[in-house]
Amino acid sequence: MPHFKLSRLREDVPALLKLAGPLLIGQLAVIAFGVLDTAMTARYSAEDLAALAMASAIFISVYVGLTGVVSALAPIAGQLFGAKRHSEIGEEVRQATWLALGLTILGCLILTNADHVLEISHLSPDIEDKAKLYLNILAIGLPASMVMRVLMALHNAVSRPAVITVIQLIGLGLKLPLNLLFIYGGFGIEGMGGPGCAVATVIINWTWMLLTLGFVLLDRFYRPFMIFARFSPPDWHRIWVLLKLGAPIGFSYLIEVTSFTFMSLFIARLGTTALAGHQIVANMGTVIYMVPLSLSIATMTLVSQSIGANKPERAEEIGWSSVFFTTATCITIGIAVWLFRMQLLDLYDPPAEVKAFSIPLFLFIAFYQVFDALQVAAAFILRAYRIAFWPMVIYAGSLWGVGLGGGYLMGFNVFGNVPTFLQGANGFWAGNSLSLALAACFLLYLFRRTAERYERTHPPLQV
Repeated sequence: MPHFKLSRLREDVPALLKLAGPLLIGQLAVIAFGVLDTAMTARYSAEDLAALAMASAIFISVYVGLTGVVSALAPIAGQLFGAKRHSEIGEEVRQATWLALGLTILGCLILTNADHVLEISHLSPDIEDKAKLYLNILAIGLPASMVMRVLMALHNAVSRPAVITVIQLIGLGLKLPLNLLFIYGGFGIEGMGGPGCAVATVIINWTWMLLTLGFVLLDRFYRPFMIFARFSPPDWHRIWVLLKLGAPIGFSYLIEVTSFTFMSLFIARLGTTALAGHQIVANMGTVIYMVPLSLSIATMTLVSQSIGANKPERAEEIGWSSVFFTTATCITIGIAVWLFRMQLLDLYDPPAEVKAFSIPLFLFIAFYQVFDALQVAAAFILRAYRIAFWPMVIYAGSLWGVGLGGGYLMGFNVFGNVPTFLQGANGFWAGNSLSLALAACFLLYLFRRTAERYERTHPPLQV
């Protein structure tokens, strides 16, 4: 493996953990938002929960795609930070903000005109109206969310994720009382049910943005970046560079989200028990995924900074150290998930038939951890090199083609020759595991070729 040295792990792993720790806490805090919304709305009414589920699926698809585009700022600013070209970071932040505002307009148009999407689901008029209201309210918070994503990308690029984590935890502390107030009512405010979650989220989004902006404005650390030094009109060249890298990243996120969404829709055809069992395992998988995701974001930061500092061999070393450590960590997690599957299932306290259905799926969630770790680590390393188009193509072919397509063929036994063990929900999870393995192979090969080419074309400076 080129430029991989076990001795470097002693240096690289602590640096990765220093950045990944706060990122992981922040990611889990954001997941807790969804858990609180679901649990508290479920106690209000089943209709409101249905509206929340439908509206959330639409919003997440829009939000993930748009914020993925803006996240292109992180590797660009990371390279500038590594090169000590600090004043240029401010200009990139200003242009990324223009891009975020433009994407906000697009997002708001989609959220406030979601009628046709909602009609596909054949919801009752009451549920559809609540879902529309939920989306319309979230549109009010979208500008703050998009600007916040710009600020998050900045903090990741300059190795200060802990700032964002603290602010996210403040938001989590506000979420419970705000949900109680707007879902159930109080202090003269009438309860809104499910849409009340959206009001709470919008308030927190604007609070997050204002707190972070204030911190960046007042803290001396950010002064060399000259973010507020002057007003910059849109620079279409810089915006195009951001968009050229960010659009494939956003589309890659969309592919990941939709592949799981359609997987759930197909499994729903197998009955309520199958869907419930799948949802439990999928939810657990989402929580576990935060570990390799946080490590991969940290890796992107360190690799970007090394590239900016004109240390191409060091960038590759960090990349391979992360691949090794992230994969080893996720293998350990996978083994633990399999060994403690019964105890983990007890946390959800599902009916006996759902529990019995879920147990075989744990084999897949334990098995694919290694492939998930490999693919996400490689994808974020490639973003540090500003490579996003081919990973997007790889994701489309593997997750949509092999994952969904192969899962459908196996799950529904289309050709009549699939072993019993790979039919039903097992088939979809097997297809998903195979798609991640395929993506990992292609992405790691692309990383190796990219690093080799970069070292040939960007030799380190001779001191």
